[in-house]
Amino acid sequence: MNRAELIDEIVKITGQSKTEVRDSISGFMHIITSSILKGHKVTLVGFGTFEQRHRRARTGVNPQNPSQKLKIAAAKVPAFRAGRELKAIINGQSRLVAPKIEKKASKPVKSSPIKKSAAKKPAKKSASKKKGRR
Repeated sequence: MNRAELIDEIVKITGQSKTEVRDSISGFMHIITSSILKGHKVTLVGFGTFEQRHRRARTGVNPQNPSQKLKIAAAKVPAFRAGRELKAIINGQSRLVAPKIEKKASKPVKSSPIKKSAAKKPAKKSASKKKGRR
């Protein structure tokens, strides 16, 4: 599933507009990325944890020339560790339950528009003030 397909599926479930869903996913990804960049872990209970890991420097082998050794530098890499509930669903030990999301109510359609001339105007309030009170 790519990003566009994900947006379409979320639109079907929530009833939100595509732009709202697209903006929400962009915001979600930005927050996850910036948190990992700062060295923080982001845990979504039951789903999993996003974190930054450090990979040591190591020696590799060139696949085109196996006798040639390569030095691979140390690096920081993003990582995802699946949560207990996600693992149970994937392994068939638990069932995937549909989310309980209230869809947005669609805008009501006006059957007959009210003419401005026929609408009642509110009565004017009197401007008289009582003396002696403040």
